[in-house]
Amino acid sequence: MSDTPESTQSAETITIDIPANPLGINAGTGSITKVSPDLSTANLPDGVKQVLEVISELPAYATQIYTNNKSLVTSLGLIVGLIVGVKLTLAILSAINEIPLLAPTFELVGIGYASWFVYRYLLQASTRKELTDEIDSFKAEVLGNKNRKA
Repeated sequence: MSDTPESTQSAETITIDIPANPLGINAGTGSITKVSPDLSTANLPDGVKQVLEVISELPAYATQIYTNNKSLVTSLGLIVGLIVGVKLTLAILSAINEIPLLAPTFELVGIGYASWFVYRYLLQASTRKELTDEIDSFKAEVLGNKNRKA
């Protein structure tokens, strides 16, 4: 519970008088009364007050947790993002797979590329050497220059 004194404000009342017969339809008199609600928490039960206090302090709790565990929260966020990305990718691929003639077309493209790769890099010894040199240079770029052959 809060240690601040509770306010006991009264509701504000505004009264507007309406002329007796503004449109000539009704012969009676009347008035419109606007009552402003009392927004203080004085009339609420103790349990509701405690819940409101906890809810109002949630942003501060979340900020404190993030600052204390920044790397853990970031890692969990990346893992959740990765899982969502994989699920989304699989959903898109399954939707594409349902389109008639598109899946067999992709299979043909894959078979064609695999055939070209075998013809280009794996049939002759000189092209195999070229492929291993390209792989080694890529490893050197990614891992550093310590594995590079001079």
